[in-house]
Amino acid sequence: VQLQASGGGLVQPGGSLRLACAASGSIRTIYDMGWYRQAPEKERELVAAITRAGTTNYRDSAKGRFTISRDNAKNTVYLQMNSLKPEDTAVYYCNAKIMSWVVSEYWGQGTLVTVSS
Repeated sequence: VQLQASGGGLVQPGGSLRLACAASGSIRTIYDMGWYRQAPEKERELVAAITRAGTTNYRDSAKGRFTISRDNAKNTVYLQMNSLKPEDTAVYYCNAKIMSWVVSEYWGQGTLVTVSS
């Protein structure tokens, strides 16, 4: 099983980006999916998560600006980020709990988001 993240880049403050993360491989069921981020010299933190049924959870700083969604048919999770701020600059990682033969946790390779003028 692999998670492939895409969509990072350089954006000005106030701008938008959409991240995507597609799971591939021997997949029976994908349970919770989420996005984490890690800024330089800081710990990795949860940004947003979504259950298979679509229940979402956001860190306070993301509420009202970011939207997490998923397409179960495509095994893909998205993160729409609006009104980006310099403090959103980080490497963003997708995460998923996936059942192949057993349930395991997987991480994507990370995609860099830089918010700067």
